[in-house]
Amino acid sequence: MTDFVFDDTELSADQAQKQLDEVLAGADDGELFVERSTSESLIFDDGRLKSANFDTSRGFGLRCVAGETCGFAQSTDISPGALSRASSAVSMAKSGYSGEMSEPPRRTNRRLYLDTDPIAAPAFGVKVELLQEIDAYCRALDPSVVQVSVTVAASRRSIAVLRAGGERFDDVRPLVRLNVSITAEKDGRRENGYAGAGGRVSYDGLIEPEFWQGQAKEALRQAKVNLESVPAPAGQMDVVLGPGWPGVLLHEAIGHGLEGDFIRKGTSAFTGKVGERVASPGVTVVDDGSLANLRGSLTFDDEGTPTDRTVLIEDGILKGFMQDRLNARLMGVAPTGNGRRETFAHAPMPRMTNTFMLGGEADPGEILSELKDGIYASNFGGGQVDITSGKFVFQCTEAYKVENGKVGAPLKGVTIIGDGPTVLTQIRHVGNDMEIDPGIGVCGKAGQNLPVGVGQPTLYVENMTVGGSAV
Repeated sequence: MTDFVFDDTELSADQAQKQLDEVLAGADDGELFVERSTSESLIFDDGRLKSANFDTSRGFGLRCVAGETCGFAQSTDISPGALSRASSAVSMAKSGYSGEMSEPPRRTNRRLYLDTDPIAAPAFGVKVELLQEIDAYCRALDPSVVQVSVTVAASRRSIAVLRAGGERFDDVRPLVRLNVSITAEKDGRRENGYAGAGGRVSYDGLIEPEFWQGQAKEALRQAKVNLESVPAPAGQMDVVLGPGWPGVLLHEAIGHGLEGDFIRKGTSAFTGKVGERVASPGVTVVDDGSLANLRGSLTFDDEGTPTDRTVLIEDGILKGFMQDRLNARLMGVAPTGNGRRETFAHAPMPRMTNTFMLGGEADPGEILSELKDGIYASNFGGGQVDITSGKFVFQCTEAYKVENGKVGAPLKGVTIIGDGPTVLTQIRHVGNDMEIDPGIGVCGKAGQNLPVGVGQPTLYVENMTVGGSAV
């Protein structure tokens, strides 16, 4: 695959630009998004290579924006004919409309990740040998291990965003991930443990033995903890949330409600509350796509806007929202670099990048010592959220009973229930140990899945609803 998205196609960059300028004349905004990508996924399961998938794709997405109306067409055929047909379709969005083209995004000279090709290196055979080695290592760690699943996955996307007047933005985006899952057995009972990591890097760091061995040991630790777990109590109680990946609760229950489209349409619980207190003092939440090498980071978003640190909540006060170009223009604010799309076949919309709560001043140990009768939740699985109300349900994959500040038995079947706006006001302490997740986040919205980062420090949250498995 070449980095230049128009190579080996019938369409030249000059032809594309000429057609685009004609389409966007009299429109407010729009772009031609051209992409070439490769991806792979290798799964080693039950002692053998279970699947090896490789995919390559290329195509374009053409968008014309007039007011709040969007015309969008996409094609896997990068040719003058295909672009002409797409142009005819999207031009209907501006029928009878006369607008003025919005200013293009500002330029950035920064690079947040190296131009690396994780598909090409290491070679396929080396990756298979690595999976075999990790599998054997996991099985030799402990006699309780009965099943191991290891996955490596990578992608490389070369994109170009063409805008009216000759503006063009090019990027090459790598992404890798390593997952280790272990099933352990004791007295006929089986439980799972999981660890994973990744980012916009090459495979180099992930395939170092000291790294993947640490992931294997973490997966085993979780599995063995779960083997000792007891049914969880249910009811209203204080909860301490661990740092790092538990920020996925913040992402789902709060983050989506701070995306510009939900705010503009009035369907978010945070609509009309800028400048108001929406969280406890000391709570600051940001979205930052400008952090090097993280899974949710981008040099610029899928509209060409450089990513940045956007303060959403500062010391408990609602400050702003995540914006793409369309919603920012309609709301009279600046875009924040959050216009994202899954592929060329999708139109962009406001999406999170790396969303996290900043650390506070409290010592994590002292936070736990204040918990007299509650739960310490250190790891999360999946969850569901209603954007309009902010109500959520999340499953904990690792949690413990806490009594008089002492962490006790691990618990099985813990679910955390509540609503984002309320939980923000119930935070009593914010720890000084903020962490970003290791690079495993995937966010879904309107059928589009994107890599994201989440994070938070240790948090003490009062009076949460806990669903348990004890009867």
